[in-house]
Amino acid sequence: MPTVREATFDLFRKLGMTTIFGNPGSTELPMLADYPDDFEYVLGLQEAAVVGMADGHAQVTGKPTLVNLHTAPGLGNGVGALFNAQANHSPVVVTVGQQVRAQVTMQANLTNRDAIRVPDPFVKYSYEPARAEDVPLALAHAVHLAATPPMGPVMVSIPMDDWDVEMDAAEAQNVIDRAVSGRTGADPAAITGLAARLKDAKNPVLVAGPDIDAAGGWEEAIALAEGQNLPVWASPATGGGRLGFPESHPHWRGVLPPGIAAVSEVLKEHDLILVVGSSVFPYYPYMPGPFLGEDSSLVQITSDPDEAARAPMGEAIISDVKLAMAALNGELDGTDRPAVEPWPGPTRIEETDPLNPSTVMNTLKQVLPEDAVIVLEAPTSTMALRNQLRISKPNSYFFGAGGGLGFGLSAAVGIGYAEDRPVVCVLGEGSVQYAVTAFWTAAAYDVPVTFLILRNEEYGILKWFAEVEQVSDAPGLDLPALETTKIAEGYGIESTTVSSAEEVEAALKEAIADSKPRLVEVPVEPGMSLF
Repeated sequence: MPTVREATFDLFRKLGMTTIFGNPGSTELPMLADYPDDFEYVLGLQEAAVVGMADGHAQVTGKPTLVNLHTAPGLGNGVGALFNAQANHSPVVVTVGQQVRAQVTMQANLTNRDAIRVPDPFVKYSYEPARAEDVPLALAHAVHLAATPPMGPVMVSIPMDDWDVEMDAAEAQNVIDRAVSGRTGADPAAITGLAARLKDAKNPVLVAGPDIDAAGGWEEAIALAEGQNLPVWASPATGGGRLGFPESHPHWRGVLPPGIAAVSEVLKEHDLILVVGSSVFPYYPYMPGPFLGEDSSLVQITSDPDEAARAPMGEAIISDVKLAMAALNGELDGTDRPAVEPWPGPTRIEETDPLNPSTVMNTLKQVLPEDAVIVLEAPTSTMALRNQLRISKPNSYFFGAGGGLGFGLSAAVGIGYAEDRPVVCVLGEGSVQYAVTAFWTAAAYDVPVTFLILRNEEYGILKWFAEVEQVSDAPGLDLPALETTKIAEGYGIESTTVSSAEEVEAALKEAIADSKPRLVEVPVEPGMSLF
């Protein structure tokens, strides 16, 4: 009869989940005994970082990714990263070690007393099996849920003495052989009704959200926009972890602002607002006002029933967004609405001393390979990057939709580990500190990520929020003397600081061409950079 460990690894093997990101402790060692040769274990030095790595890996591959954490303290360290994974709709599968069953009730040292409750708000499924023999089935349950739209993280707590328990071979094989298909289409009547409304609309608009990318729906979105002459806005950057539409396309109009009143103002002239693959909307900060213009109506297409239910206005169709757009395109046959005028291209910002972030982003655009992946966590430069780079390839942009810092650096390592494409991670020097140990993993595994650090010596985004929220003299918003290059070098990353556009271009070319991780730091002027 197979052991629980043997059945579990056969399950992972069948599902193609042969890479595990982890930071193991004593309660996880029994799982890793006699580690199979066909599996890879990617070590990180802190749990939030390894969850972030798994998050990036899961998003770019589109498949559930395993992460192995150490009982209560390790799971606690990883919870903030699980918050990001939940917002990113990322299928991260977390295994957490637990004390031996004989000592759980006496709460011996390292007992995870409330293992299920700890991550519960941030996962789709949280479970500790009642019997050792149930571990493979519980993990299969978790994996299938994680991969079913809306995708998201899951957690299974496993007592450390379960792994060597033998189980019935037929039961184990039943678990391994199962398959779950998660894509579901829209109600045909709802699609027919939406098509009729779209045909009758005088000035409709498309808002493209991140789930279009996750569902592989770029071509359907482009066909919809072009076939119906729709201008296209990206959903607000505060909740847009991916791009749902090519930003160099002439129909693209930019990124919606994040406040209620601001979104309403931008969209008020449109009589029909079609929101695909996004919540309605990821508002922040609070800017009260009308949700819609007086003559506007809104229809949302989302794979997430909760996104549909919580929207403050409009109607919703729950469906895989790629399938829904394909069905909608099938109901439409062109339009006589005027063609959409092309949106102007990016403007190069004049070089300053220190450099403006927009100048740095424009310089990055000149050297960025066509197939590159961008990972972003530089809050004050987010709009500068979007407006200057105009990213126009699917599965090529990743941003922490939850807003919790630490995603960018760690996710870039996970993405770089999975992808044979150049990966450029754009970070503020403050963001680096939330997942700084991921530098070690990048160096130890030769993950060829180019880290571009914009050093402004402040929490610039917080100073902007302070103005919006009318907060004066708040402490803790300056970051002098953070020497990121020295920190990265301590972890084994070759690093350099440059100060002119010409130096930035030369350093980035060299770093992107390298087969090892490299870091380029650029001092930039403080403050928000929007263009």
